Amino acid sequence: MNTLSAAWDWLTSAANWSGDNGVWNRLGEHLFLTAVCLGLSCLIALPVALVLGHLGKGGALAVNISNIGRAVPTFAVLVLLLLSPIGRYGSWPTIIALVLFAVPPLLTNAYVGMRGVDQDVVRAARGMGMTGRQMLFGVEIPLALPLILTGVRIAAVQLVATATIAALAGGGGLGRIITAGFNLASTPQVVAGAVLVAVFALLVEGLFELGQRLAPGWVRGSGG
Repeated sequence: MNTLSAAWDWLTSAANWSGDNGVWNRLGEHLFLTAVCLGLSCLIALPVALVLGHLGKGGALAVNISNIGRAVPTFAVLVLLLLSPIGRYGSWPTIIALVLFAVPPLLTNAYVGMRGVDQDVVRAARGMGMTGRQMLFGVEIPLALPLILTGVRIAAVQLVATATIAALAGGGGLGRIITAGFNLASTPQVVAGAVLVAVFALLVEGLFELGQRLAPGWVRGSGG
């Protein structure tokens, strides 16, 4: 029996989907970790990007600094955090490492979206007597929303794929299926775990695409 057929047998076995170590439980853990990290990343990156994009100052520097993190592997960051005093605080090393990984696409896309807003529209809004706050929330953010949401989609898909490192720190998620496969010297289980992560990432990508297609025209940036 080759590896692919053995992996398929593993995936189609009901016993592997139930219990604490089953696929459904690990999928729930993976989804929860992804959602928490994405939410924290948005809370950190989006306000900074939106304000700097509105002001037109300091954004390029902030984007460049955040992008430095892309040059450092997330696994390396996780190892350093585990070896630091933060390593004593449960899942926080994993969460911090993943948040640092997700911030750059969120910050970059939101800032670029804000700076790409038609300045004639901004000047017209200012000429109508709108305050800075009114222009930010009533004009600039709605026009920049398609790029902002693109950043959120990219960050979400990347987090789904990268959250497997939680297993290396003793956390949950689909990565535990892969590491358990390595521990058992079971290549089919390793392949099955990798397939599950890939399918989950594609599903998240598809849901974002579907949401964008079903959204109003101003969200898609089509104006229709």
